[in-house]
Amino acid sequence: MPIDPSSIRMTHAATIATASLSVATSGEGFFEITAEVARFLEQIKARDGVVLLYLRHTSASLVIQENADPDVRSDLVTALSRIAQAQAGWVHETEGPDDMPAHIKSMLNGVSLHVPVTDAKMALGAWQGIYVAEHRARPHRREVTLQFVGACGSA
Repeated sequence: MPIDPSSIRMTHAATIATASLSVATSGEGFFEITAEVARFLEQIKARDGVVLLYLRHTSASLVIQENADPDVRSDLVTALSRIAQAQAGWVHETEGPDDMPAHIKSMLNGVSLHVPVTDAKMALGAWQGIYVAEHRARPHRREVTLQFVGACGSA
């Protein structure tokens, strides 16, 4: 399928803005950060570009997932638990039986995302949200680095 030439937009990437977001988790589950990322983009007056997100941990991950029905996130926790079970005879149990499964889940989901920004809005789908996926049973404080690369200012 060819690209529609009228859909092509070009901008000069004159800005790189970086911030740190601290996310408190209450244990295993998905913690939405879409509003915080949008607030960062508003604060820097982002217009067109890309927002990059990077999680500085190895036992949690970043995902874009449905934000309408919480049952989806509950089922995802169940699915990930089936893939990487806590009592599976792991050699690495230094920080407890959920540590090695958390590393596996993080590896599967990944620790970085990029989201296009067009006309000052993230180009997320209607039912998409950005989440920190906590894979440990205990609460943690997770650090996410946000970076916008693109054009800023009023339209």
